[in-house]
Amino acid sequence: MTKRELSRCLLWCATIVALTWPANSGCHRQHHAERLVISNQALGPMTIAVAPAINLSGSADFDSNRFADLMASELSYGTGISVIPVSRVLTMLSARGLSGVESPSQALELANLLGANAILVFSVTEYDPYDPPSIGITAQLFGKRPGQGGGLDPIALSRSASATEDSRRGASKRVLAQTQRVFDASHDAIVRDIQRFAAQRDADDSPYGWKKYVVSQQAYVRYCCYATIRDLLTGWRNADLADGVRD
Repeated sequence: MTKRELSRCLLWCATIVALTWPANSGCHRQHHAERLVISNQALGPMTIAVAPAINLSGSADFDSNRFADLMASELSYGTGISVIPVSRVLTMLSARGLSGVESPSQALELANLLGANAILVFSVTEYDPYDPPSIGITAQLFGKRPGQGGGLDPIALSRSASATEDSRRGASKRVLAQTQRVFDASHDAIVRDIQRFAAQRDADDSPYGWKKYVVSQQAYVRYCCYATIRDLLTGWRNADLADGVRD
């Protein structure tokens, strides 16, 4: 083959790629995005803020704000959910001299100030990111659905004579959803759930395949955030998964 023939051949191959790649990749992205949606039939369309993670694990191996960013990222896959960036929540907390949410009534007040229907407050109760990883998360969604009457005024409550007791009772009525799990990847049920999760994400782009979500600390945190959001939005409780999850 002469140099001229080789050049023509390469040009022809490049033309074929240019004509077919955008359409194929666009279809792939559309199909991929469709599979990422988390059902949200229980709560309906809402605007939700995410507070920084509360570290109750005794471990210093993770960034609470980064953990919250991943939780907010997974929350954004919920149908009809608009997510207020964690950075805005941190700014509001800082303006009030706080580093995190310290009480249910404070969570409700923060949600009101941010213009959110609800705020997700969660604690990391166990954190062992090394193979096999194990992470515990306790999460509560405080607020009210759009259009729901009888709203709680946490500011007024904080000024009342029996503020602590009243706010505790009022806040307890505003828990829209909650979940408490320890995700232990040494259990086969968790591994199967990770494999299902990986099939919806970019596992095929990694040389590790689905195991990316076990060997990577950040990837496993993302899986745990996804499973937490799935529980909150759907009340999902698979009997198979329950074998590998500790309440």
